[in-house]
Amino acid sequence: MTTLITNGRIVTATDDYVADIFIDGETVAAIGKNLSLKADTIIDASGLLVMPGGIDPHVHLDMPFMGTFSSDTHETGTRAALFGGTTTVIDFVLQKQGHSLKEALAEWNSRARGTAVGDYSFHMAVTDFNEKTRPEIREMIEKEGITSFKTFMAYKGALMIDDRQMVALMQEVKKQGGLVTVHATNGDMIDYLVAKHRGEGKLSPLYHYLSQPEVTEAEATGRFADMANYTGCPGYVVHLTCEGALNAVRDATKRNQKIFVETCIQYLVLDASLYEKENGANWVMSPPLREKKDQAALWAGIEQGLVNVVATDHCPFMLEQKAIGKDDFSKIPNGHPAIENRLELLYSEGVHPGRISLNRFVSVTSTQPAKIFGLFPKKGTIAVGSDADIILFNPDTQHTISARTHHMNVDYSGYEGWKLTGKVQTVLLRGKVAIDKGKCLVEKGYGQFVKRKKQEVL
Repeated sequence: MTTLITNGRIVTATDDYVADIFIDGETVAAIGKNLSLKADTIIDASGLLVMPGGIDPHVHLDMPFMGTFSSDTHETGTRAALFGGTTTVIDFVLQKQGHSLKEALAEWNSRARGTAVGDYSFHMAVTDFNEKTRPEIREMIEKEGITSFKTFMAYKGALMIDDRQMVALMQEVKKQGGLVTVHATNGDMIDYLVAKHRGEGKLSPLYHYLSQPEVTEAEATGRFADMANYTGCPGYVVHLTCEGALNAVRDATKRNQKIFVETCIQYLVLDASLYEKENGANWVMSPPLREKKDQAALWAGIEQGLVNVVATDHCPFMLEQKAIGKDDFSKIPNGHPAIENRLELLYSEGVHPGRISLNRFVSVTSTQPAKIFGLFPKKGTIAVGSDADIILFNPDTQHTISARTHHMNVDYSGYEGWKLTGKVQTVLLRGKVAIDKGKCLVEKGYGQFVKRKKQEVL
């Protein structure tokens, strides 16, 4: 099967030019001006942006959490991702305390294999690092192609590990050529504030936000950076939300340390005033939404190169599930649906008004995630030999976000009624047209698990 994409404006993290792309099977075979190659399918991309498929390295699909499960499965979640131009996601496998990493991986494989529509990989969340876990790190990297290990500095008694486990894990991951990622918030301080507010009868969603002040994230981010610096382990901060935490990373650069930083689309465009609305539970996530000044810091961080990735932390729950905590903010399942909206929101709010360049847009949504997590150059760029994961994007199409029309398995949108400029028109996944004119053309099970390479010096 061959495909020729003609006359498109090809944009990568570094390039911007008009040319044709010839695809043979699942990979890009040639790029050039006026290619005179015969193809089974010809797609005219005149007037469209032709960009590498998005990579969302932070999603939670069919995840058990707070007595329920996130509402998007690997089927519905990866399909919705494709509609939004994201061709590969990296989900999180959660180790149960007292159980092995291998057991956790088997559980997630049982849900994802044969059901994913788009391509996917896994991070391994380590919640119980001990001498039985230690040899599994090498096995995950060498055998399974899982090279990143998530840690939590919060959710005490469930997911959180202490600093002793963190340092020991970092030393082993460094030795085996992997990367440690972190949910960096101070779990002890948050637990204290949650208990204090509940004891005072302050139970509305606003107190979810007030239980996680900026200092809890700034302190934990700095502590993580210090431990990563001591061990020499590559470190990556997930869903960074605020100026204080970004400044902790900035301080680390003064000693010539590199810490990778991810923020999420919601932290760039939404703020904490939403918690005072009647439906404030819809935006309860951890860390919470922050202030306008934090949005400004994050946008600047993208331009400065301090923020490397814009992801989603997609973890949707139905309104009925959110209502579990209607009388107590601490019982609201934490999570936000955005897997389908990320690229179009970032284009409309970032590229269209001139906040970021097209090249930077591709960098933070595709190329940098691919490089950091060992997917490049198979994924994350348009180049000869790379997977033909390609999106055709109309920069002028105006549309409105609504739960009535999105494809995520969730009955509300955090962006209901938002009017956007720029829309994904066609998506190719490994050379096959997956999305075209609002229809999904690939079946459940088309998505493949992607093994990843060891951490490289970037």
